[in-house]
Amino acid sequence: MKRVLLPGVVICVLVLVAGMFLNYVFMFVPDVASDYSNTDIMRSWADPLMMLFLLYPFILGMILSWTWDRSKILFHGSRNEKAMNFGLALFLIATVPGMFITYTSLPYSFMTVFSWTVGGLVNALIAGFVLVKMNE
Repeated sequence: MKRVLLPGVVICVLVLVAGMFLNYVFMFVPDVASDYSNTDIMRSWADPLMMLFLLYPFILGMILSWTWDRSKILFHGSRNEKAMNFGLALFLIATVPGMFITYTSLPYSFMTVFSWTVGGLVNALIAGFVLVKMNE
């Protein structure tokens, strides 16, 4: 349990910080800011259901930590190679297909979907490096 819980919490905190930073950077892109302020396609922060959105980093951290604990024997090489391969595998499996579907079926701008894709890559790489460092 310790092998999953502690790295999961560390990932939670780092993903939250990285997400806040990336969101701040991408809000300078007019298309992204416009999509976030459009309540026809994005739920308003005034909606109480949006508070659940803040659970995302915690859910992600725990799931990725559990996944690493079960799959770490599949990754070989140096620590950096293991971390990169795990992170890239997560990114390709979890982020790319979802962002493809999002871009092709919802009215979000390319830049908004691109910002989410970059966020998914950053989150996956953070998780890979934290998990290899804490629980090889």
